[in-house]
Amino acid sequence: MKEKFKLENILYLIFPKLGEILFLAFFAAAIGFGPQMMNIDGDLGRHITLGNYIISSRNIPTKDIFSFTKYGDPLTPHEWLADVIFAYFDQIGGLDGVVWLTAIILASAYWLTYKHSLRQSNMPVLALIGAFFAASASSLHWLTRPHIFTILFTGIWVAEFEKLRIGINRNKFIFPLLMLIWVNLHGAFIVGIVIWGIYLIGAIFEKDTIAEINPIFWSGFSSLIITLVNPDGFGIWKTGFGFLGNQYLVSHTAEYLPPDFQQPSTWPFLLIIIFSIVVLAGAKRQSPPTHILMIGGWTAMALYSARNIPLYAVSVMPLLIYEFSGIVCDHSNNPIFKKLIGLQDRIMGIEEKLKGWIWIPTAVLITAFLLINGYDLDFQKRGNQFLGDKFPVEAVEWMNENNIEGNGFNHFPWGGYLLYYSWPEQLVFIDGQTDFYGEELTREYERVITLNENWQEVLDKYDVRWALIPIKSPIAEALENNVGWIVEYKDKTSVLLIRQ
Repeated sequence: MKEKFKLENILYLIFPKLGEILFLAFFAAAIGFGPQMMNIDGDLGRHITLGNYIISSRNIPTKDIFSFTKYGDPLTPHEWLADVIFAYFDQIGGLDGVVWLTAIILASAYWLTYKHSLRQSNMPVLALIGAFFAASASSLHWLTRPHIFTILFTGIWVAEFEKLRIGINRNKFIFPLLMLIWVNLHGAFIVGIVIWGIYLIGAIFEKDTIAEINPIFWSGFSSLIITLVNPDGFGIWKTGFGFLGNQYLVSHTAEYLPPDFQQPSTWPFLLIIIFSIVVLAGAKRQSPPTHILMIGGWTAMALYSARNIPLYAVSVMPLLIYEFSGIVCDHSNNPIFKKLIGLQDRIMGIEEKLKGWIWIPTAVLITAFLLINGYDLDFQKRGNQFLGDKFPVEAVEWMNENNIEGNGFNHFPWGGYLLYYSWPEQLVFIDGQTDFYGEELTREYERVITLNENWQEVLDKYDVRWALIPIKSPIAEALENNVGWIVEYKDKTSVLLIRQ
């Protein structure tokens, strides 16, 4: 009997809880998709390059230093803290380090979604399923970019406001502290203010006295004021709304477009929407107005822009699990729900005894060790690198070796990559900062790549001496057939042409 008791204690100490298993699964998935996450676009290169500049100069630039088309124009990087973090991890572990960091942040975001759902429902199986679908819906926007911090902070923000709403936590200082970090990590900190507005409106309907509303009001108001503590002050708000208010720029940024439900990557999001309709329609008890506003508001925002789907998932899923757990309890005599409740109770009994927290730090440290020692842990064994079929890897290497000089016209998605490998010797025509480059320059770029009327005048205007463009693009064919240009380098991905 004594031996059995000891064995049980050892097993409880070793085996991980469901939440830890969930974290490890998402962490492993993100590590496996590492090359895919960093090869969607070239923005990572710009973020690391800027972070390295800030680290080495100990200065946050207030003017553009990366392009010759807008060089010296006022520009304060709103994501400077995320850029510095990415740069530090790149210095320590290269691009493997950046992917490792991204995997930790993403896994933490959905682990917190699980914990929030569990706290809302006290049903681990439902919470587990909810977190899985939240991660699946968000995976279409798993990228090595600063927005991963917003996914994490959105989940924390909603969980803390929900605790404040039901009176579990009255620590109002947590909100301005979180916002102080968030506003310097990513421009989508505005999401936190939107969520505060929803909870404030919901509190007006739910609370009976001003005193009950005050904690929510002051938590958000203090956070609103703290958003001004950033290198650009109020300018960070003008930039954000200026970009969102420009229909041309928004419509030419793929992630801001509505989700395409013909793509399998959006189907988990569609399933969550269907689930939310079923849950809200089948609930006997009246849902809190705040939950209705959150679910309805975030559904609308995610349908308007696919970029909002990950934020929708971590915000709405715990609330849906709470609502569905109410349906399960209200229909506890149903044979299926009765078995589900029994299963939940048994799992909760076991979970309370498990102490297997050691699995997460162990797995994270072992992964770091393997990556540092050169092991390729991605699913395709290609390694965490910019891939030659996505970026002009060999062409840029050739350019650096042959000291190509002068202003160049570059393919838009390659701007960040060029900065990563060629700055400061080379400046770019344009990169992923469309909110900075604005409509005029973006239209000029589009005129060239589409061979629109007077496209050559744009190249003359900026004294373009070379062009690095996709080999199968219309502009490549046009320049190759132009007597004023000669091909200096060509491979399966790109072509470099020099102007005579």
